[in-house]
Amino acid sequence: MAKESGLGWTTCSVDDAAGTLRDIKNDVTNLQFATPRAVQDVTGIDKSAMERLLLLADFSITLNTVFNDAANRVHDVFKTVPSTSVARTTTLAVSGQTLSNEVLFTDYPLSRSDSGELTAAVPGVLADGTVPTWT
Repeated sequence: MAKESGLGWTTCSVDDAAGTLRDIKNDVTNLQFATPRAVQDVTGIDKSAMERLLLLADFSITLNTVFNDAANRVHDVFKTVPSTSVARTTTLAVSGQTLSNEVLFTDYPLSRSDSGELTAAVPGVLADGTVPTWT
């Protein structure tokens, strides 16, 4: 596979509270996600360097968005985060590679800057114990 830029994401979709997957990539200005693994330090006193075991896998994401309250757009998807407790399928795809997870979004923090932008940085974490896997 050749080296590529991050331009042209083909999918950034999130379920709304009713479980309908909504394509919100046009409202997402940038995003950060991580797929870390926990580790356990098992270094014995006979070692001169760290010794570790891999433990549980995790997933976290922050979607940075612009405010769009049109039907089925980003505000429609996230406006229920404070009032519902539902896991939402979150799908990212680029260059034929897809990462899909069940995510609990934990906040919908809108921010109005001094120059007038209305944005949000929506954080989410893995919901269901399924190991994040690219397909």
